[in-house]
Amino acid sequence: MKKIITLFLFFCAGHPVVAQYYFRGDVKNIRNEALTYVRIHIHSTNSFFYTGPEGSFGIPSSIQADTVTFEVEGYESKTLFLSSDAYEHIVLRSTLIESRQKKQLLSFTKDKFVDKNLSVSTSGETYTHLHENEFNLATQYPTTGFALNVDKASYSNIRRFITIKSIVPKDAVRIEEMLNYFPQQSMEMPQGKTFQVQSQITDCPWAPSNKLLFIRLQAKKVNYDFLPPSNFVFLIDVSGSMDMPNRLPLLKSAFRMMVQNLRPVDTVSIVLYGGTVGVALPPTSGTYQQKILNVIDSLEAGGDTPGESAIRQAYKLAQRTFIKGGNNRIILATDGDFNVGEVSEEALMELVMQKQQSGIYLTCLGVGMGNYKDSKLELLAKSGNGNFAYLDNVMEAEKVLVKELMQTLYAVANDALINVTFHPDYIKEYRLIGYENKKGWLADSNYTIQGGEIGTGHTVTAVFELVPQLNPFKGDGGTVADVELNYIPTETKDTLRDQFPILNHYKSIGEVDSSFRFAAGIAMFGLILRESSFLLPQYSWEQLIGLLNSCVNPKDYWQKEMLSLVQKAKELYQPSKKNLFNFRKKKEDP
Repeated sequence: MKKIITLFLFFCAGHPVVAQYYFRGDVKNIRNEALTYVRIHIHSTNSFFYTGPEGSFGIPSSIQADTVTFEVEGYESKTLFLSSDAYEHIVLRSTLIESRQKKQLLSFTKDKFVDKNLSVSTSGETYTHLHENEFNLATQYPTTGFALNVDKASYSNIRRFITIKSIVPKDAVRIEEMLNYFPQQSMEMPQGKTFQVQSQITDCPWAPSNKLLFIRLQAKKVNYDFLPPSNFVFLIDVSGSMDMPNRLPLLKSAFRMMVQNLRPVDTVSIVLYGGTVGVALPPTSGTYQQKILNVIDSLEAGGDTPGESAIRQAYKLAQRTFIKGGNNRIILATDGDFNVGEVSEEALMELVMQKQQSGIYLTCLGVGMGNYKDSKLELLAKSGNGNFAYLDNVMEAEKVLVKELMQTLYAVANDALINVTFHPDYIKEYRLIGYENKKGWLADSNYTIQGGEIGTGHTVTAVFELVPQLNPFKGDGGTVADVELNYIPTETKDTLRDQFPILNHYKSIGEVDSSFRFAAGIAMFGLILRESSFLLPQYSWEQLIGLLNSCVNPKDYWQKEMLSLVQKAKELYQPSKKNLFNFRKKKEDP
């Protein structure tokens, strides 16, 4: 035995391939803030490492010095010669100016640019100012792409306005979010596939000479018991502006419902911000639900809103408790009215984009009215590779965090986007309804399309309005368009590409499945609220109500609510002469 040990030590001494050195140091920005999850490329071995929660690193090496490159999104990369003799302090310069110019589009038509429109919208509540998608000639611009957006905030926010008998701001209407709001029947999923796809061509209710193309994708559904463990950080705004019944008390009810569905393998932390930022609950297993509920019940509002430092603290905590292969997610709940630290949308976007490289998702829950910052929360969720919902009541909180918990908080695919190429033999012109971009961004050549995060079992619907080459348009089974779906499954991290044809199985609006008629009604509702230039004046609320009456399922609560909401909106936007007379008389009374 002694001889064997001697030979082993001799072998090791003669072969210096075992790590003998360490490259040590930390990576910060010019403000001396630690940069986490910076990728470190070791050139001699072509291997990769990452900085930890404090921005530090310690890398074993078989050689004393090496060429190393430091890279992270939002900062300039740096290549230098690293020695094991010293502790290195690496400083990366922000590409803030460049990144603020980098526009994240929801959709883009290849080779087509539009003039810049610099008009802006201002009010107590802020909304992204949108450019409505236009018709494109299929011969000139055959291909268009869009991110699969699963946000649902717009519909519940519209409901809030109409319920309080207030006109809906045009830019609060995002039709793709209205379409995605409603539960859909499950499709049969092919073995080994992440997505199933349906398509349908039918008549356009508001333009009889045109057609509608529906593309519906459903993500595979994973059994809740087999989902990976979750590392949740609740980032809750308890500032003074949250001291209203439809804000902090509503959020407390929402989080209570969610906590009661946690599993023992799940972990929850709570970070609060209001006056100061602090950790109210350290990482706690879902086994101890009552302990978590006690902290939630104790929350009270007061102080200013240091949103930027709170976001940093939440990411720091999420990184410290990171579960490899798990569902790591921050849930930011706020009215979005940040007033301390970095408060601009673009500065916050840059912060979150850099942090999302760590593999941590950001879900945003919006509440409140009057000072509600929809545009800020929408941008944060998209930059944080997450999703966005607006809670206007307890029932909506239950829908988002209980009934649709898996769709909301458990992703099966990231960076999901679609390219659609139309065939000019069938289609003369087309336009995508919804998935609209900020005004002015399409005129900027420095753009990117960032795909969306898709939750387990979630369905995404897209609608195109088509101008066909021939009328009447008959279903001959030919190929109208080709679709390319790109996405990254969460379990592999490799980009996959699925392709499928859109066949001309045209059916009249009266023959198609009622779910497609209902989706057409949702789109028409959005166009009316937006006062779309593509909706001809002769198409009225009565026609929309008639369409919905032909397809609403009386056993479906959400569809019945939609019909009721449209009827309320009609009275709001087109009051009867009797009601208008009474309103004027009331104003004139002393």
